[in-house]
Amino acid sequence: MAEIRVENVRKAFGDFIAVQSSSFVVENGEFLALLGPSGCGKTTKLRMIAGLELPTEGRILLDGEDVTFRRARERDIAFVFQLFALYPHMNVRRNMGFPLLAQGLSKPEIRQRVEETAKLLQIDHILDRNVSGLAGGDRQRVALGRAIVRRPKCFLMDEPLGTLDAEFRSVMVRELRELHNRIAATTIYVTHDQLEAMAMADKIAVMNHGVIEQFGKPQEIYDHPASMYVADFIGSPPVNFISCSGGLHKGSTSVDVGGVGIRVPEVLEDVAAGDMALGARPEHIRLTDEGGIRGEVYETEYLGTNQIVAVATSDGIVKARLPADLSFRHGQNVGLELDSNRLSLFVRETGKAVRTAQQEGMSHG
Repeated sequence: MAEIRVENVRKAFGDFIAVQSSSFVVENGEFLALLGPSGCGKTTKLRMIAGLELPTEGRILLDGEDVTFRRARERDIAFVFQLFALYPHMNVRRNMGFPLLAQGLSKPEIRQRVEETAKLLQIDHILDRNVSGLAGGDRQRVALGRAIVRRPKCFLMDEPLGTLDAEFRSVMVRELRELHNRIAATTIYVTHDQLEAMAMADKIAVMNHGVIEQFGKPQEIYDHPASMYVADFIGSPPVNFISCSGGLHKGSTSVDVGGVGIRVPEVLEDVAAGDMALGARPEHIRLTDEGGIRGEVYETEYLGTNQIVAVATSDGIVKARLPADLSFRHGQNVGLELDSNRLSLFVRETGKAVRTAQQEGMSHG
């Protein structure tokens, strides 16, 4: 397999900038998810790496070799699309073996590779069945098999589970990650589904309007969002944004929220006066009898082991993830205490996170 290196790659279609200049490295054997909503540029970026689109600027290196302007067939990659195009008149065996036949491999070698790959994907029992009669999950495995059988340097996947129902998708998410572990393949996976990305990827690139907002490990992105966009996109429910007064000095450890002093991780930079937002995930909020941010219970959502309690405060709705055995009534006055070690601070004008000890992973809060 191979390292994929993207250096200052940008893509424009006339006046429209589909992908802003960005750089990142996918290490040998790593699984990267390009995550973002429809139209954010993730598929365009994948197509440039595949050789299906040429970048306007920048370089793409595969295993240290510059492949920026090489055609897709010269890059030794395998592409799995959302709408997997299988040959309906062929059985599973012939579908999977077709790329090897095109490469001129001998029939015994094709047979061996197809059977090895089918066993890996647990579809060896359907090799002689026609693909047109297969269920969606099996058809997806055949499409994956046709990519894997080539033994390429890397795999590029564009929302390959998008057409499957929810139950099949959850099964295939586990299987894809297990498959990745077994074959140690360098993989780039495009998805708009944060749960897929968090469950499978070693690293995630969160994209927005052609820009990579944050690149890092799933836990880093969840715990230390680099922007309000990332904080809002990752997590269910997403981060609560609570207004606070700006103008902080390096070393500050509290902010003012509606006249209430809230402890925060130590601020590591000076912040000019302006509108700011305190980011608190629902699971980092507890009830308190004394003080805290006061509000009234607006609604509850029972989730089995816990519940999401929406509290109407002077700054809007704040959601807390609380134990399911607590009972609330509509309009009940409650106090919310925020876990000072797990809070993020953002400048509303730019949407960017303020550097704090929490963001640096060494909270003193």
